[in-house]
Amino acid sequence: MVNDPLAALPKVAWGKGIHIYDQDGKRYIDASGGPATFCLGHGNEEVNQAIKEQLDRIAFGYRYHFRSDAAEELAEVISERAGGDLNHVIFTTGGSESVEGCLKLALQYHAARGEMSRRRFISRQRSWHGNTLGALSISGFEQRQAPYVGSLLDVSHLSPVNTYRPPEGVAPENVGEYCANELEEEIQRVGAENVAAFIFEPLVGAAGGAVPAPDGYAQRIREICDRHGVLMIADEVMCGVGRCGTWRALEHDGVFPDLMPIAKGLGGGYQPLGACVYSEKVAEPIYAVHGMPITGHTFTAHTAACAAGLAVQRIMDRENLVQKVADDGIYLRQRLEETLGQHTHIGDIRGRGFFQGIELVEDRETKEPFDPEARMFYRVLKTGFEKGLIVYPTGGNVDGVKGDQIIVAPPYNATRDELDEIVDLLGPTIDQAIASWTA
Repeated sequence: MVNDPLAALPKVAWGKGIHIYDQDGKRYIDASGGPATFCLGHGNEEVNQAIKEQLDRIAFGYRYHFRSDAAEELAEVISERAGGDLNHVIFTTGGSESVEGCLKLALQYHAARGEMSRRRFISRQRSWHGNTLGALSISGFEQRQAPYVGSLLDVSHLSPVNTYRPPEGVAPENVGEYCANELEEEIQRVGAENVAAFIFEPLVGAAGGAVPAPDGYAQRIREICDRHGVLMIADEVMCGVGRCGTWRALEHDGVFPDLMPIAKGLGGGYQPLGACVYSEKVAEPIYAVHGMPITGHTFTAHTAACAAGLAVQRIMDRENLVQKVADDGIYLRQRLEETLGQHTHIGDIRGRGFFQGIELVEDRETKEPFDPEARMFYRVLKTGFEKGLIVYPTGGNVDGVKGDQIIVAPPYNATRDELDEIVDLLGPTIDQAIASWTA
């Protein structure tokens, strides 16, 4: 009998708002929104009702047979919120599929333009883009890639853009310019005629712990991509759709991408849902030459899933939740700084809105991470569960092996009292987890 570690997990029973209850009646405060997904929390009656009403009519009208109000209205909402000329949407069932779809759209765009040599993708180390082979290939996450080495695409991986841990010999204030120049140098090395797209996370999620690039970086890479005919893909699966206090995370930078995969906050976890969002620039040659995008799967634009997403987005708009995240994100950061800012084993607190990362270190002065054998990120997760606190942990964020971080990403409608409860539980959780290793 295989020893499945997941068998030890508690069984979920029900949830309401920011709280989840297991079958034994224990209550957990969901401080991570699952994997930064549950933007409205659990058990929202309005979203559930929208799904039920759609199911009562029809669960799914296959996209090559029928259009649907749910899909078309949600596409209009996305286009309006995304802004610029990001007017085209292909629905998916999640983030990995959204990233994969954007990679395929980039390749199809160049093919439609007669540039079949543009097949290569450039991304960054310490990035996470998903679990399909294409998305896995462009990720810079050694621990999750290792079993698949040999079957992944040949991708250029650049330095992480992280002012707390800058490339060797680079001052923190020069990280943005250095990393932008690194992109241009790689395009020139490979040959611009061979590069399809550069993909990056505006705030690195699972692989880095809510790491924002410095101001000016996104503008520089936009200019570099345009100059070399390279498409720019902003992976906003985790950091987008309001999570950082703007609907698009790149709104902060005043930059529009050519393609943008989204998911998590789009449907809030109520149904499997994501989208490939792309510009008129990308759409024009594809439709002119091929007639339509050649991507998608059986459940693309699933009607009930789109109905759920439409309900989620309407609630976000009506309750002004993106602005709430911007405002209360400042409050959450202040509370984290007050409670953990001088902690001996907290190296960095970073992020935007309700996407806050905390990096754990052995030595605050030298930034030396904990011994990887400690699996400190897992100790924090485990201790948190014991205390009824759920956070999102990841290891290897320094070099692929060393490094521990956790993400706090509560639902957008979490109250300040609930944010206080999260912070008040987090300090003792971290202390107990570290004590379990150092004692």
